[in-house]
Amino acid sequence: MGTAYVAKSKILQAWGGDVGLGKHLYKLGYLAEGTPAEHLAQGLAGAADWVVVTARPADAESEAAILERMGRKEKMVDPAYYPRLKGEAGIVKINPGTVENSMRIRFALENGREVNEIKVKPTDIARYLLDNALG
Repeated sequence: MGTAYVAKSKILQAWGGDVGLGKHLYKLGYLAEGTPAEHLAQGLAGAADWVVVTARPADAESEAAILERMGRKEKMVDPAYYPRLKGEAGIVKINPGTVENSMRIRFALENGREVNEIKVKPTDIARYLLDNALG
Protein backbone atom coordinates (compact mmCIF):
# COMPACT_ATOMS: atom_id res chain seq x y z
CA MET A 1 0.00 0.00 0.00
CA GLY A 2 1.41 3.35 -1.04
CA THR A 3 0.58 7.01 -0.70
CA ALA A 4 -1.23 9.22 -3.20
CA TYR A 5 -0.62 12.93 -2.75
CA VAL A 6 -1.40 16.35 -4.15
CA ALA A 7 1.18 19.13 -3.90
CA LYS A 8 1.48 22.71 -5.06
CA SER A 9 4.31 25.11 -5.77
CA LYS A 10 3.92 28.88 -5.83
CA ILE A 11 6.83 29.14 -8.27
CA LEU A 12 5.21 26.69 -10.70
CA GLN A 13 1.80 28.35 -10.34
CA ALA A 14 3.30 31.78 -11.10
CA TRP A 15 5.09 30.32 -14.13
CA GLY A 16 1.83 28.72 -15.32
CA GLY A 17 0.12 32.10 -15.13
CA ASP A 18 2.94 33.68 -17.15
CA VAL A 19 2.88 31.12 -19.98
CA GLY A 20 -0.90 30.95 -20.30
CA LEU A 21 -1.59 27.68 -18.51
CA GLY A 22 -3.29 29.39 -15.59
CA LYS A 23 -2.27 29.52 -11.98
CA HIS A 24 -4.17 26.42 -10.87
CA LEU A 25 -1.43 23.83 -11.41
CA TYR A 26 -1.03 20.93 -8.98
CA LYS A 27 1.17 17.84 -8.82
CA LEU A 28 -0.67 14.54 -8.45
CA GLY A 29 1.59 11.67 -7.51
CA TYR A 30 1.86 8.22 -6.02
CA LEU A 31 4.69 6.72 -4.00
CA ALA A 32 4.95 3.03 -3.18
CA GLU A 33 7.46 3.80 -0.43
CA GLY A 34 8.74 6.90 1.28
CA THR A 35 6.97 10.15 2.03
CA PRO A 36 5.77 12.81 -0.40
CA ALA A 37 7.82 15.47 1.40
CA GLU A 38 11.05 13.53 0.77
CA HIS A 39 10.14 13.05 -2.88
CA LEU A 40 9.24 16.71 -3.41
CA ALA A 41 12.41 17.94 -1.68
CA GLN A 42 14.27 17.00 -4.88
CA GLY A 43 12.88 20.12 -6.55
CA LEU A 44 10.55 18.69 -9.18
CA ALA A 45 9.73 20.60 -12.37
CA GLY A 46 12.27 23.33 -11.67
CA ALA A 47 10.62 24.43 -8.40
CA ALA A 48 11.97 23.91 -4.90
CA ASP A 49 9.04 25.23 -2.86
CA TRP A 50 6.66 22.24 -3.07
CA VAL A 51 4.12 21.88 -0.28
CA VAL A 52 2.02 18.75 0.20
CA VAL A 53 -1.62 19.85 0.28
CA THR A 54 -2.93 16.41 1.21
CA ALA A 55 -1.89 12.79 1.12
CA ARG A 56 -3.93 9.63 1.46
CA PRO A 57 -3.09 5.92 1.66
CA ALA A 58 -3.89 4.29 -1.65
CA ASP A 59 -3.85 0.86 -3.15
CA ALA A 60 -2.71 1.44 -6.72
CA GLU A 61 -0.50 -0.38 -9.19
CA SER A 62 1.63 2.64 -10.09
CA GLU A 63 1.65 6.38 -10.55
CA ALA A 64 0.99 5.88 -14.26
CA ALA A 65 -2.32 4.12 -13.47
CA ILE A 66 -3.46 7.00 -11.26
CA LEU A 67 -2.44 9.62 -13.85
CA GLU A 68 -4.18 7.74 -16.65
CA ARG A 69 -7.39 7.62 -14.62
CA MET A 70 -7.13 11.34 -13.77
CA GLY A 71 -6.37 12.17 -17.41
CA ARG A 72 -9.87 11.05 -18.36
CA LYS A 73 -11.39 13.72 -16.09
CA GLU A 74 -8.98 16.69 -16.09
CA LYS A 75 -6.34 18.18 -18.37
CA MET A 76 -2.87 16.84 -17.69
CA VAL A 77 -0.03 19.16 -18.69
CA ASP A 78 2.24 17.52 -21.28
CA PRO A 79 5.80 17.56 -19.84
CA ALA A 80 7.31 17.10 -23.31
CA TYR A 81 5.74 20.35 -24.53
CA TYR A 82 7.02 22.54 -21.68
CA PRO A 83 10.79 22.28 -21.09
CA ARG A 84 10.39 23.88 -17.66
CA LEU A 85 8.66 20.74 -16.38
CA LYS A 86 11.76 18.66 -17.16
CA GLY A 87 9.75 15.54 -18.02
CA GLU A 88 7.80 15.53 -14.74
CA ALA A 89 4.47 13.77 -15.24
CA GLY A 90 1.51 14.41 -13.00
CA ILE A 91 1.12 18.17 -13.33
CA VAL A 92 -2.62 18.83 -13.56
CA LYS A 93 -4.33 21.99 -14.80
CA ILE A 94 -7.50 22.52 -12.76
CA ASN A 95 -10.52 24.63 -13.52
CA PRO A 96 -11.84 25.88 -10.14
CA GLY A 97 -15.36 26.01 -11.61
CA THR A 98 -15.33 22.25 -12.10
CA VAL A 99 -14.26 21.74 -8.48
CA GLU A 100 -16.96 24.16 -7.31
CA ASN A 101 -19.64 22.27 -9.26
CA SER A 102 -18.45 18.99 -7.79
CA MET A 103 -18.61 20.48 -4.28
CA ARG A 104 -22.14 21.81 -4.89
CA ILE A 105 -23.34 18.37 -5.93
CA ARG A 106 -21.60 16.68 -2.99
CA PHE A 107 -23.07 19.18 -0.47
CA ALA A 108 -26.55 18.84 -1.99
CA LEU A 109 -26.43 15.05 -1.75
CA GLU A 110 -25.06 15.10 1.81
CA ASN A 111 -27.26 17.85 3.24
CA GLY A 112 -30.31 17.70 1.01
CA ARG A 113 -30.14 21.42 0.24
CA GLU A 114 -28.31 23.77 -2.08
CA VAL A 115 -25.34 25.85 -0.95
CA ASN A 116 -25.27 29.41 -2.25
CA GLU A 117 -21.67 30.52 -1.95
CA ILE A 118 -18.61 28.29 -2.18
CA LYS A 119 -15.01 29.45 -2.11
CA VAL A 120 -12.68 26.81 -3.54
CA LYS A 121 -9.51 26.31 -1.47
CA PRO A 122 -6.41 24.22 -2.30
CA THR A 123 -7.60 21.50 0.09
CA ASP A 124 -10.87 21.27 -1.86
CA ILE A 125 -8.94 20.92 -5.11
CA ALA A 126 -6.72 18.24 -3.56
CA ARG A 127 -9.76 16.29 -2.35
CA TYR A 128 -11.33 16.54 -5.81
CA LEU A 129 -8.15 15.26 -7.47
CA LEU A 130 -7.68 12.34 -5.11
CA ASP A 131 -11.36 11.36 -5.19
CA ASN A 132 -11.28 11.21 -8.99
CA ALA A 133 -7.85 9.62 -9.31
CA LEU A 134 -8.44 6.87 -6.74
CA GLY A 135 -12.05 6.48 -6.92
